[in-house]
Amino acid sequence: MWPLQAIVARDLEVIPAKDLDRFIEHHLLPDTAFRMQVKQAIDIICSFLKERCFLQDRVRVSKVVKGGSSGKGTALRDRSDADLVVFLSPLTSFQEQFERRGEFIQETRTQLEACQVTEPYRPDPDIYVRLIRECERLGKEGEFSPCFTELQRAFLKQRPAKLKSLIRLVKHWYQKCKEKLGQSLPPQYALELLTVYAWERAGRQTDFITAQGFQTVLELVMNYRQLRIHWTQYYDSSHPVIGPYLRRQLQKPRPVILDPADPTGNVAGGKPERWEPLAGEARAWMKYPCFRKGDGSPVGSWNI
Repeated sequence: MWPLQAIVARDLEVIPAKDLDRFIEHHLLPDTAFRMQVKQAIDIICSFLKERCFLQDRVRVSKVVKGGSSGKGTALRDRSDADLVVFLSPLTSFQEQFERRGEFIQETRTQLEACQVTEPYRPDPDIYVRLIRECERLGKEGEFSPCFTELQRAFLKQRPAKLKSLIRLVKHWYQKCKEKLGQSLPPQYALELLTVYAWERAGRQTDFITAQGFQTVLELVMNYRQLRIHWTQYYDSSHPVIGPYLRRQLQKPRPVILDPADPTGNVAGGKPERWEPLAGEARAWMKYPCFRKGDGSPVGSWNI
């Protein structure tokens, strides 16, 4: 065991030799959340550099390498940033790279500024118009949701690391319920979207008490008969075809959770009877220790 003084102070000066490895592990290594945030930021920047920059020139981004302490694997917790080195091609010499450096920096700055005012990507509305008409004609609403996998992935991929961790916790709870109940339940994707909805309504905080978020999601499950949720990130609710269709979808019996990438897909399942066993499990879990503070009082839930 560590001396109490060492645990509280976290000062290297008071750490005995035998505890140096433990000190490094507990206080110096970057935690998982930090590593995930760095990876997420790098992925975004790499995509931006390759897809947006130098499109009007013969120069292209051939490779982006993570440098600095993060790239070398020697980053300190809360004290390191990530350096990116961009390789461009085809450059004929070191001299050309030196002479055009200002040009490359200005191009990157211009594109970054343009990104700040660009609206979020939306597919051509005609895609959704054709989808809606085809689904209504065939009676196959939600059948073609896999065609929108890329948008579904993007909807979740850029979320904060802690929200993704909460989603993992909710999915783990869902799987435990599925194993116990052994019957048809709402799709797991519905629980993922329900978690995002709860987080958005609670203020989109990047740092929150996990237990409160978990309890909020389970409370929404318990109140599944009131769920009517949709997003308009990818489709325009003011469109003369899409808008009325959305209203018809939202007027259907609850629960309704529309796929953010496919307005024809109600991922709540359209079968309320599948939610009741899950709601029963959620009610039972409210008594579990994960929803109690150290003094036994309730952790509470988000105000949504």
